Amino acid sequence: MAEIYKQKMTVEMDEEFVVFIIGMRINKPWKVHKWWPAFNAMPGMLKELSNNPELGMLGYRFANLLTVIQYWRSFEHLEAFARSREHTHLPAWQAFNQKIRHGSGDVGLWHETYRIQPGCYEAVYSGMPAFGLGKVGKLVPAAGYRDSARGRLGQGEKQPEVSMA
Repeated sequence: MAEIYKQKMTVEMDEEFVVFIIGMRINKPWKVHKWWPAFNAMPGMLKELSNNPELGMLGYRFANLLTVIQYWRSFEHLEAFARSREHTHLPAWQAFNQKIRHGSGDVGLWHETYRIQPGCYEAVYSGMPAFGLGKVGKLVPAAGYRDSARGRLGQGEKQPEVSMA
């Protein structure tokens, strides 16, 4: 079982990173032949990315059965994977587009991409194992100036860290 951090923790990322959220909406569940190939392609892509860290995905988690939150080293890594003919995404994307090219509305895909600069995010975890961004970044105690959302965003006055030792 994963270690549970009893104290309040936050995460530090020293460089820009990307949060990529991708999901599917099944509008006509009985048309399995339209949505199953896209649904079935995601686990293979995530396995490929997890087994090849040089491709730039730092980690992922499922928000629900049809939505995945991914953390990427950079937009350039994400785009390179999406456009590469040597990896699983492009063939799956092309096959999906062939099946729905007439815009039937049987199934929908969506994604959102966020480029995050250092200091332009905040996160807190309490009584949790490493989770989400905290699983791919550096977990540190949320103490001193990191004790508040304002402080974690660099909006508060930086106070000296208090040693618990």
